[in-house]
Amino acid sequence: MDFVLVLLVLLPLVLGILQLALVLHVRNTLASAAAEGARHAAVAGSSAGAGAAKVQELVDGALSTDFARSVVVRPATVGGAPGFEAVVEADVAVLGLGGPGIHVRVEGHAVAEQAAVQP
Repeated sequence: MDFVLVLLVLLPLVLGILQLALVLHVRNTLASAAAEGARHAAVAGSSAGAGAAKVQELVDGALSTDFARSVVVRPATVGGAPGFEAVVEADVAVLGLGGPGIHVRVEGHAVAEQAAVQP
């Protein structure tokens, strides 16, 4: 009888900790992919499309092929300098099992690389 009473308290607590860990893992992975995609787009000779492809490649490799709901890489001003912004949106299902999820939106920024001017 005591086991059941303790289980009623501990099981929701453990499941809540697992959900928090899953959401934080997904958020950190998406943030890293967004930052890397923005840096990839900011390299001289690259493009926003190449940055978006890099973000999708990283998300596919780390999480799942259909995980990111939206990946957008676009030119932006970063600290007053021209650069790129990568925005990734995803929904994290409850304990990864499905159903309604927690919406996650992360951004990554990078200053565009300028070609060196030859004197």
